[in-house]
Amino acid sequence: MSLSKVKLVVTDMDGTLLNGNGEVSERFFELFTELQNKGIHFAAASGRQYYSITKKLDRIKNDITIIAENGGLAKKGETELLVAKMELDKIAKVIPILRKIPNTFIVLCGKNKAYIESKNDMFLAMFQEYYASYELVDDLVSVTHDEFFKIAIYHDECSESNIYPAIAHLENEIQIKVSGKKWVDISHYNANKGFALKMLQGHLGVTKEETMVFGDYNNDLEMMGEAHFSYAMENAHPSIKKIANYSTASNNHGGVELVLEQLVKSKH
Repeated sequence: MSLSKVKLVVTDMDGTLLNGNGEVSERFFELFTELQNKGIHFAAASGRQYYSITKKLDRIKNDITIIAENGGLAKKGETELLVAKMELDKIAKVIPILRKIPNTFIVLCGKNKAYIESKNDMFLAMFQEYYASYELVDDLVSVTHDEFFKIAIYHDECSESNIYPAIAHLENEIQIKVSGKKWVDISHYNANKGFALKMLQGHLGVTKEETMVFGDYNNDLEMMGEAHFSYAMENAHPSIKKIANYSTASNNHGGVELVLEQLVKSKH
């Protein structure tokens, strides 16, 4: 199947579009302009907060679709396309369990801002890379004035071995995703990148065969299944490499940009 068929490009952020320093390359912005001129729509799909994504992509934020919080929120410009809220009773049930896991930090991700209880300096310094708008509170369970998309949990060693086992028994009630080496995300079952991508494809009138996606971790699995041109980064989790139809270089070697250059050339 020819790359010339592609009408929609969707990339993950961390480990994919962003390099190891959390930066978007200038080459990407140049390629974005070329893609836009050829009628190809771009979407950023991330576990990050909406405001964190727009901070990284500020100069193009009004021209793209942003799928934030692993599919909990999708916006095209200022237009909301999807909101998948997490129920307050589920939040109240899981947070006490999470508090018992050693060396674990909890983020309650709301529409207006993120909420945290921890005052740990190490965590706060790291956390602010992903959350541009946040508030320190005494008790996460008592925060009820916002709409919530997910609970993000951070472990400073390994999320898959330290967090996931403690909450795996709740998978029949909530969606649990190991979203990074040190992160696990808990959300509504419809809050995944694949569900959001299917919605966006319907909104734009684009098929799976006309869609290109890039990903690196387990929170990208559903999204990879919604595109023929699915690319696993060289640095991707084995489960992503297994499901992807194609592969590219790592995020630190411009893997996304290498494929987008091929895509641009195919449109001549």
